[in-house]
Amino acid sequence: PGAPRCGASLHDPNEALRIELNANARCTWQIQRNANQTIRLIVSYFKFAPSSSCETESIKVFDGPSTNSPLLGQVCNSTDAVPVLESSSDSLTFAITTNSVDFTRNFFVSYYFFSPESKTEDCGGQLTGPNGTFSSPNYPAPYPAFTYCVWHIQTPKNSKISLQFQDFFLELDRNCQLDFTAVYDGPTTTTGLLGKVCGRAQPTFESSSNVMTVVLATDYSSSYRGFSAQYSSVPLPGPVEPDTFLTCSSDSMQIVLSKPYLASLGYNEAHLQLNDPSCKPVITDLVTFSFPLTSCGTIKKEEGQSITYTNTISLLSTGNVITRQKNTEIIVKCKMENNSTFEVFYLTRDNVIQNITAMGRYNVSMSFYDSDSFSEPIHQSPYYVDLNQTLFAQVSLHSSDPNLLVFVDTCTASPQPHFGSLTYDLIKSGCNKDDTVVTYPPLEHHGRFKFNAFRFLRSSPSVYLQCDIVICDSNNSNSRCTQGCISRHKRAISPHTWKTNTVVGPIRLKRDLSSAHHSESLTKADAEATPNLQQYNFCTVAFVGLISNILIVAGVILKHHKHRAGYSYQKIQSS
Repeated sequence: PGAPRCGASLHDPNEALRIELNANARCTWQIQRNANQTIRLIVSYFKFAPSSSCETESIKVFDGPSTNSPLLGQVCNSTDAVPVLESSSDSLTFAITTNSVDFTRNFFVSYYFFSPESKTEDCGGQLTGPNGTFSSPNYPAPYPAFTYCVWHIQTPKNSKISLQFQDFFLELDRNCQLDFTAVYDGPTTTTGLLGKVCGRAQPTFESSSNVMTVVLATDYSSSYRGFSAQYSSVPLPGPVEPDTFLTCSSDSMQIVLSKPYLASLGYNEAHLQLNDPSCKPVITDLVTFSFPLTSCGTIKKEEGQSITYTNTISLLSTGNVITRQKNTEIIVKCKMENNSTFEVFYLTRDNVIQNITAMGRYNVSMSFYDSDSFSEPIHQSPYYVDLNQTLFAQVSLHSSDPNLLVFVDTCTASPQPHFGSLTYDLIKSGCNKDDTVVTYPPLEHHGRFKFNAFRFLRSSPSVYLQCDIVICDSNNSNSRCTQGCISRHKRAISPHTWKTNTVVGPIRLKRDLSSAHHSESLTKADAEATPNLQQYNFCTVAFVGLISNILIVAGVILKHHKHRAGYSYQKIQSS
């Protein structure tokens, strides 16, 4: 332990740094070692000030001994990934800058040196075909230290990928900072993070297209057996233009256009623009526009049971006085649909306007918090509580669109994970059914409520929660999110209800903790049902009227793991 430091010169073969910074920080860390090795830097956790921009707060990583070296990458609030950067030599520098907002920022940054010839570890690679399996190195034996594996999965065109981890056991720590698996919706590890998982779990993920990327990263200690996973392709209906498609996620829109398709419209790929001409495509064998949902001049519109995000691709003005070319436009539209379990795309054509439409879905997670400030989520699983203790729950929407409200419509408790005949309503149709329930006003991207802990008589000690969530446009003053409690006879039930489950629990009374004998392991039955609270538990919901289930399922985890309590700046030496 020592006084907090802002920056340092680092020379050890590997280190892990917990960094805590306040406002107006300008800190630089230089990593250098005289060895014919390169450096892998992993930013496995970052928490900037809320609503900060990349211009005012960021981590910048440079490929060399100073901030004058070439920029390798930048991490900021909008980074939708677990950044992993590699130097080209034996030196690397990263600098953290914070703005003037009074807020405590937290970061977990680790690095290690490795030989360039061993850069391609004996894991990862390309996985193709309609289905397949893969596992961590040495599975079911413990995985090696300093493992970094990347699997690129690609299934046939016109399909998406369903990924299931049949067995999963990584080191558990808060925020999955040490050993973790990250899953990405797309071909890269720089954006489209679907989730980050550690501990003991059986997570599942689903891509929006036929490409998915999976990463395994480990540190130097506490290796476990890793994971075994399988993937399969799920068909996407609809006629498709070859190599031309639109992908919609909770955060962004990606438009991929083939050059033959553009040529058929008389377009030159170098002369394309969106509604905002400053948004340029990346041109390779394909022409790709990729941007946040609410940027680049995108127009948002509420259309009944859905919300659409629309942009237009057109030709840049050439300055000519006349033209004999058709005034053709390509209209791209992301439709956040509430009555489809598929993310599909299709194309329709006419003489003047080309339409490309894709279905999209919003990503939602649910967590318990330690107080009504909703600043510190509960990570342990199961969540042991006292009888009648006040529990704070928050549903969070992960989207780049800031003008969205989250409304908790219904929450039901049950002692059974499959919600049989014995249930108890906490909230129904926005109305509090339990005397201890307090719901908070809908917020942009957050729905919150609290209630007092209880148990079911003559039944299992576990309590499971299943919540129905509605997402609305915050600019619509008459949406379901603003109506509050609606009695059954007044409620208009939407025929478009799309449901899914995600795991974020369970709740158990503290008096049941002693009966577990403080076991270091899980029972097999509970292990199969136990997720890891460190996981980003993504489910998908669509817009107004869409209700999505978030299920808190039980299990028992009594794994005593190493607690790395850090002060403002802490080095973790290799053992």
